[in-house]
Amino acid sequence: MDRHSLVLLIPIMALSIPVLALIFAGFQRYAKLRLEETRLRLEGGSREEFESLRGEVDDMRRELSEVHERLDFAERLLARPEARERPVGGVPEQPH
Repeated sequence: MDRHSLVLLIPIMALSIPVLALIFAGFQRYAKLRLEETRLRLEGGSREEFESLRGEVDDMRRELSEVHERLDFAERLLARPEARERPVGGVPEQPH
């Protein structure tokens, strides 16, 4: 290879490296978006549907917490000695 060809080849190679890097970065970004789109489709919906389901789960957790509190309250009431002596429903027993 003669000197003039080598002198032209060096700037061409130097400029082609950043251009190739930009092209590959674009392909990478495109692939990442396609993967995210596929993931959302496999999950069964859009981001809004996912956030809606998350809100419903949070509501269910809150309701379950309230049920636990009520159950604890009922257990404490039933654990009292005077609650054991009283009939269920507050109706006195009839003698037979």
